[in-house]
Amino acid sequence: MTPSRNRLLGGCLTLTALLVAFVGPATAHIEYVRPEDSQPANVAQFLIEAFTTPFIIAVLLGGFVAIVAGIAGYLLVRPFPADIAAFREIMDDYRDLLPWLFRLSMGMPMIGAGFGGYFFSPSVQLPYPTVLRLFGISVGFLLLFGLATRVVAVTTLLIYLAVLPAEPGLLLAFEYVPGLLAIALLGGGRPSADELIARMANDDRTLYSDFDPFYRRVAVPFAERIEPYTELVPTLLRVGIGIAFVYLGITQKLLRPGEALSVVAKYDLTAVVPVAPELWVIGAGLTEALVGVMFIVGAFTRGFSLVAFGLFVTTLFGLPDDPVVAHISLFGLVSALLITGGGPYSVDRWLKTRFDSAAQVVARENGEQSDPATADESVSGD
Repeated sequence: MTPSRNRLLGGCLTLTALLVAFVGPATAHIEYVRPEDSQPANVAQFLIEAFTTPFIIAVLLGGFVAIVAGIAGYLLVRPFPADIAAFREIMDDYRDLLPWLFRLSMGMPMIGAGFGGYFFSPSVQLPYPTVLRLFGISVGFLLLFGLATRVVAVTTLLIYLAVLPAEPGLLLAFEYVPGLLAIALLGGGRPSADELIARMANDDRTLYSDFDPFYRRVAVPFAERIEPYTELVPTLLRVGIGIAFVYLGITQKLLRPGEALSVVAKYDLTAVVPVAPELWVIGAGLTEALVGVMFIVGAFTRGFSLVAFGLFVTTLFGLPDDPVVAHISLFGLVSALLITGGGPYSVDRWLKTRFDSAAQVVARENGEQSDPATADESVSGD
């Protein structure tokens, strides 16, 4: 590796480590961890004071310039292409496991919601505890088993959307929308009860195939009809997660500075990085919003998925009373983005037409001919 690539690699790792260390413990849902005695603060006054403080402005501008320079430097130097190409090849090999990953990501937190007696989000407590428990546990186990997967996913999504206008707190769990949509498009996959039943019904040697009224008449035609839309799963996934990140960054931090500052004080985060509490709140909110925007436009999707995953991990270990079960959905869906990349209608896909992929760079360095049709999707992580 050349000295310039060594310097770029060191700079990228340092920037990522600082970003995760600085923002990570503050990226939780404020609603879940704020002290009970926290008091609201004047939003306009807080933002005006923060964005007129020279040090805060300098740090934010410096961080923005560093991110832009890091992206530009990566596109210019293209460091460690063999490692990136190998990573993408491994991720692509996991695509057949996506339905299973989606079912885990949605099913486990639904079971947690059922046993916890809340509706999707710990902040939404409805006056029907028994119904909530039965709903959450039933949906969770059906998704985990992969039984009637598409029906369960669509029904659960419709219930979420129907209750959302009356319970805006459900926006804290907005990741259920892209997650359930992905399940509705991909089905149960393997291993699942649906796959077992389908294979039994498709085997003419079995007695079951003679009596199954559903598989050939409904399941197969439906799967064939929606097959062209399954390629949109990465797009739906990153846009939905991106909206969730932007919403959390703005509403949970920037528009609730009083509660956010109380969380910084509760966990003594200024001892982790000795900066003003206001900078913690502003930095956390803007970083979440930035990650969300990058997901929405599909720019360097896999790279920002790694950043998001790092933020989740530091939150997990940094906030001991954070409801981890409620975050499993985000953990799983961000992990899925590592596999899918940006997909259609993304900046990553556009970059593919402007720059060689990592696999093509490796082939060129080795004096080999690469096939663009079989090369990985883009330079940026799609």
